[in-house]
Amino acid sequence: MNPTLFLTDADVRAVFDWQEAILALRAAYGAAPGPAMFPPRTMARGDGIWLRTLSGISPDGSVMGAKLIAASTKAKAASYLISLFDQESMALVALLDGNSVTGFRTAATSALAGDLLAPPGALRVAVIGSGFEAKTHLRALASVRKIASASVFSPNPASRERFRTELADLRLDITAAESARAAVEAADFIVCAARSRDESPTFHGAWLRQGTTIVSIGSTLPEQRELDSEVIRRADVIVADMVEEVARDTGDMIAATAAGVAFADRLVGLDEVVGGRRAGRASNDAITLYKSVGAAIQDLAIAAMCVRRARAVGAGTPLPVSIAPVNKGR
Repeated sequence: MNPTLFLTDADVRAVFDWQEAILALRAAYGAAPGPAMFPPRTMARGDGIWLRTLSGISPDGSVMGAKLIAASTKAKAASYLISLFDQESMALVALLDGNSVTGFRTAATSALAGDLLAPPGALRVAVIGSGFEAKTHLRALASVRKIASASVFSPNPASRERFRTELADLRLDITAAESARAAVEAADFIVCAARSRDESPTFHGAWLRQGTTIVSIGSTLPEQRELDSEVIRRADVIVADMVEEVARDTGDMIAATAAGVAFADRLVGLDEVVGGRRAGRASNDAITLYKSVGAAIQDLAIAAMCVRRARAVGAGTPLPVSIAPVNKGR
């Protein structure tokens, strides 16, 4: 039995591969996992602190595990831990720093969804936000689609320039826009990867053109906002990684419900689209929206991929001790 492998954040970054990640996610979602395999997230809350748990069982029979996120609004800090167990032996396969895994799996899943939802051909991409998530989303998209042009907006001009500099290796024509509206003006694929400080929407439905695809990753809790209710109203289809949680627990959808915007008949699961059971786009003129809160299926697929690649190249640290499975048959 292999020793438990520990992967630091640097290890994860060193072995990660976008195309392999998207293939792993396509296989995981295409296996039509049952709801019992990936239960809803849980959140323990204290005074300015919270602990989120995402757990699941991989449908391919390889691993099961969980991601813990410990966060403090007071300290403005968070820690991420992913544990993977072998489904047959119950052995602890690996422990991973889940920081980059979280960003990578979010962007890779968005690229998978976006590739299915956007019309064929090169994309004109606009990114609202310039941080880690914004950068990884453009990298992920560039691994599956040709990017005809890209624009970025964030309130700080220095951040916009840093975004352009750090993605120079993609050899894309990236324009730094002076406003969110200017950034999306000529785009047909919009990535919303930043929330405003006062949680007011950063993207508005009045800016939408027919045929646009929107990826929204920044409203994952009831108090968070990213899209206004007009975006929800105008979307012909809304694809979610976790349907019930997107509908009930995200500020954007809560606000849309309060505004009288009905969306239940337009809300479908990403697994249904990947598996071909539901269409993602009815026509080239349709407005499609992918909304993400993050899911354990994504964490497990990407973490397992990183562990496989790390073992193949000798990366990571084998732990000298581990947790021995206890025989419960006696």
